[in-house]
Amino acid sequence: MANSETRRRIRSFVRRAGRITASQQRALDELWPVYGVEPSSQAIDLAEVFGRAAPCVLEIGFGNGDSLVQLAQENPAKNFLGIEVHDPGVGHCMIAARAAAVTNLKLIAHDAIDILENAIAPTSLARINLYFPDPWPKKRHHKRRIVQLEFLELCASRLEKGGSLHMATDWANYAEHIDAVLAESRRFACAERRDHDGGAPLERPPTKFERRGGRLGHRIVDWRFEKIEL
Repeated sequence: MANSETRRRIRSFVRRAGRITASQQRALDELWPVYGVEPSSQAIDLAEVFGRAAPCVLEIGFGNGDSLVQLAQENPAKNFLGIEVHDPGVGHCMIAARAAAVTNLKLIAHDAIDILENAIAPTSLARINLYFPDPWPKKRHHKRRIVQLEFLELCASRLEKGGSLHMATDWANYAEHIDAVLAESRRFACAERRDHDGGAPLERPPTKFERRGGRLGHRIVDWRFEKIEL
């Protein structure tokens, strides 16, 4: 229990008081009933939330949501659940979702670890996406990186048989960290690893962080990990 409590106290994100536009605030006020899902201490009934039973893809930290909306639009047979803690990004995502007329997308504004632990039922997800998480580049902050063995165990428990975990980063040191942690994991096997300059994302649209990284000369690394059944 002590280890679990310690893990919850370590946040892999910082709540930034980013400037929210009038249109984003209006989206939060008016569109939340359409796209929003309130955090829960009990497992969410995904079929009830989406109004249908379909494979569900969870994206952790979707940023402004443009790539998430594109994924939902291009994959209408799947349900997409996005988690993001920053209100401007949530508002922007809902505006984009309305413009694209997607009906297979829902959003949660809360800590992803809390949601995975308490609100997502075991073996209920087909895929988890973690794109360009905070790299916490200073060595003393590496413990805050979300990709740790405990996180992988949690993801594996929420993925169905044959489920996959997709990741991407534009920080070379974080890519090394991900390679090292996944090599220790007994729950995932690397099905594909792609190193590119931003022009070859793996089963996903480009993101704003990817484009920013490209402008800074960063290489992009994409992974697809498959769940190992124990």
